[in-house]
Amino acid sequence: MVRTLSRRGLASAAGLALFAGIVDGYGFTALGGFFVSFMTGNTTRAGVEAVQGHLPAALFALGLIVSFVIGAAIGSAISSARAHPEARVLGLVLAGLVVAAAASSFGAAHVMGCALALSMGATNTVFSRGGDISFGVTYMTGALVKLAQALVAATRGGSRTAWARHAVLWSSIALGAVLGSIAATTLGSPALWGLALVITTAIVVLFVRRRRDGQEPVGPAGAST
Repeated sequence: MVRTLSRRGLASAAGLALFAGIVDGYGFTALGGFFVSFMTGNTTRAGVEAVQGHLPAALFALGLIVSFVIGAAIGSAISSARAHPEARVLGLVLAGLVVAAAASSFGAAHVMGCALALSMGATNTVFSRGGDISFGVTYMTGALVKLAQALVAATRGGSRTAWARHAVLWSSIALGAVLGSIAATTLGSPALWGLALVITTAIVVLFVRRRRDGQEPVGPAGAST
């Protein structure tokens, strides 16, 4: 849960949300209005496109949904590993990014979109433990509801700062969406290769940190255990 995150855990979650926003903003711009992390939007689009007789578009939206689910399923399975679960899941995210970048370089937009959706599904499992996902980092509807609840609680004597954690995650993905759209418009596929490099760096940092800390478990997303 977001409220149990340590400061380092919250920073990691915000960084991952920023990354997710960049990927989704890139995908939405490059794919002409399809999402690679927001499956509610793709579900709506699939239904609307089907009703309007645009079967290829409807099938593509469904393909993105299936790819997202596959990524989340594989990520959940990988996250059950006792050794380096976050790094293993990020390896899956990296594989999807590499496929997407290569597909984009060859103009295979549909392959790129499905590969990015798979990566985003996996991204939601980076901080899971035993296959249970603590919270989603690629969709913020729940975070906004929690933010609203925290604001109400603050007026009734509850924590006056709890809402800020949810605001941080929402702001991160919002900023990422802006950056991702700019990257898609100005850079194209090289932006995906750059994101792959970022994830590679994150994997290396995780291994180094675990080695330095003696591989002591820190709980979901850096929460204390």
